[in-house]
Amino acid sequence: MPSTPGDQAAAWPAANPFSPTSFWNAPLSPNAPLDPSSSAFVNELVRQVNTYGTWMNTSSYSVPVYVVGPDQATQHVTLDVSAPDMQAEFNAVPIPSYAQAAAGSDEHMTVWQPSTDRLWEFWEMQLEADGWHARWGGEMDNVSTNPGYFTHSGMTNDWGATATSLPLLGGLVTQADLQRGYIDHALAIALVETEPNCWSWPAQRTDGSVKTSGITPIPEGTRFRLDPTLNLASLNLPPIVYMLAQAAQTYGMVVRDQSGDVSLYGQDPNSMSTNLWTQEFTTYPSVLLAKFPWSHLEALQTQITCGS
Repeated sequence: MPSTPGDQAAAWPAANPFSPTSFWNAPLSPNAPLDPSSSAFVNELVRQVNTYGTWMNTSSYSVPVYVVGPDQATQHVTLDVSAPDMQAEFNAVPIPSYAQAAAGSDEHMTVWQPSTDRLWEFWEMQLEADGWHARWGGEMDNVSTNPGYFTHSGMTNDWGATATSLPLLGGLVTQADLQRGYIDHALAIALVETEPNCWSWPAQRTDGSVKTSGITPIPEGTRFRLDPTLNLASLNLPPIVYMLAQAAQTYGMVVRDQSGDVSLYGQDPNSMSTNLWTQEFTTYPSVLLAKFPWSHLEALQTQITCGS
């Protein structure tokens, strides 16, 4: 993949990003407590699946992840809003020359440098005549021990390119997952309508909004999991859906954002050595994800924070 002498792609690390005990990586106990509103939240999620449909974002509105080596040449990223502390972290980012932001208006990108245990992520990332520009994002140190969300507090807060400060890399189905044949971490999910004013840990903030009256809105950060007693092998699921269901049953799925449909996230193929999604999705993702056992989800106990 390297295209210039300054480029230094690195192998995907054997260990997942974030702490092994992070909610992204730790298997759920079968006895994990459910939220008192679990049934209402699941009914609402199923309503959104039936009303808005499902999708898996890969080639647009997803995340290209560039894993780079210790000597990758750096590039300056201009932050087009005032955030001096974030700008300081963006002055020298090890972005390879072949990098591309995701298609779609969010224009996300992640750069992960395991040798320094750092990652950078960007929102509205664009390559202009004078170099890279972004309108928000975040930088994370000590990725391997991080709890799985941005914790920066300083001149600016609310770091991260998502609406919840949950990293773009969290919950992403990656090339490594597809090559391995199973997903050993939780999934990130976006819903169309979420609680406007409150969020649940591990989310750190929200962009929630609702447009349907009479519903029980789901707070961003809510963690769902498939009923641990559900026999997935008996459901005759397509291979990619079976992989997703296994991950949702073992590790759960976390509401990370809002979207135009009920969306899961796969690594953007522009950052893959081979586009493995063409093998997984032999038909539209919506057709395959309709077979996911959505009604068998359960909502884990929420830890609610509300804004002022």
